[in-house]
Amino acid sequence: MAGTSLDGITAAVVQVTGCGTETKIVLLEHATFPYDPEIRRAILSASTPKSGTVDHVSEMNFVIGELLADAARKITQHAGLKMTEVDLIGSHGQTVYHCPLESRTLWGTPSSLQIGEPSVIAERTGVTTIADFRMRDIAAGGEGAPLVPYVDFILLRSSDKSRVVLNIGGIANLTVLPRDCAVDDVFAFDTGPGNMLIDAVVKEVTHGAQEFDREGGMAAAGVVDTALVNELLTHEYFRTEPPKSTGRELFGSKFLTLFLERATSRGLSGNDLVSTATALTPYSVYDACSRFVFPKVEIDELIISGGGSKNETLVRTMRDCFRPIPVTYSDDYGVSSMAKEAIAFAILANETVCGGPSNIPGATGAKRRVILGKIVPASRHE
Repeated sequence: MAGTSLDGITAAVVQVTGCGTETKIVLLEHATFPYDPEIRRAILSASTPKSGTVDHVSEMNFVIGELLADAARKITQHAGLKMTEVDLIGSHGQTVYHCPLESRTLWGTPSSLQIGEPSVIAERTGVTTIADFRMRDIAAGGEGAPLVPYVDFILLRSSDKSRVVLNIGGIANLTVLPRDCAVDDVFAFDTGPGNMLIDAVVKEVTHGAQEFDREGGMAAAGVVDTALVNELLTHEYFRTEPPKSTGRELFGSKFLTLFLERATSRGLSGNDLVSTATALTPYSVYDACSRFVFPKVEIDELIISGGGSKNETLVRTMRDCFRPIPVTYSDDYGVSSMAKEAIAFAILANETVCGGPSNIPGATGAKRRVILGKIVPASRHE
């Protein structure tokens, strides 16, 4: 998994048995392989319409494919396995553009693009590779995201509790699992920025010396400008009814510029800027739940995962927002919070080869459930 934070590639080795609701997993190993600063800049350039020229995107598709293949080889070695012992590789790839709404397209055709050529992965590893999971859902009338809700349903549903499962990556997304739910009862959507805005603000105020706010230390040292957070929450995306998904197109450089302009005019310090950017994530998640979740389902607990779960200030604010609803970690239920999205694509790859649909129309808005992913067959190395 390579996410919108552009921090690197998270890889996991997962033993999977069964499929569908009978799926069982054992996480054998996981790690994140950071992107070099030069690669990060190149991906950001490829993700920006003015600089993402066709030659640049084409080359980066193969460059990221090589990095994904290298991550697969490394994590397999870390697990004490040989590539010949690996049955499948599931790769989300690196999103460079996601535009699921007809109203924002030139030809009225929703689209999404993830780079990281799966043919390169299959060739370098000799393992059948499954990628481009979003495309079939979009073809079926969905937004192609979020895709992890099916995995949340498989791993975290409960017979006696209604749960919201929140992943805080570059973008934050939540899955609603009503008590004793069937797959058709599940709904999900992206709530807005997760770590993306926080990381960008940290980089701005430290003049590039820091890439992120370790454990939320800068945010803890600042003061939240609540009025500015509430002003940012008037952005049309937060009021848009699900299903909905978003990314760098809405909450990347343009949103950062908007945030900095408004914050600077209010005389906020560097730590105040980070504190206010950090508060936007839990505030927007709670706002989303108040608008779109609480009127439908009485929630018993919020389970968080992703890189944002390591930001102590963010989590503390989340608990304050949701009190008395308990906020727990996916780790408490045997699902590594840092590896969950990589685990998800192992499960989705398994569903693909088993012939099972793994999108959730209540999450993406698709007209029907479909089998996701494109399969690049193995050509085992001699």
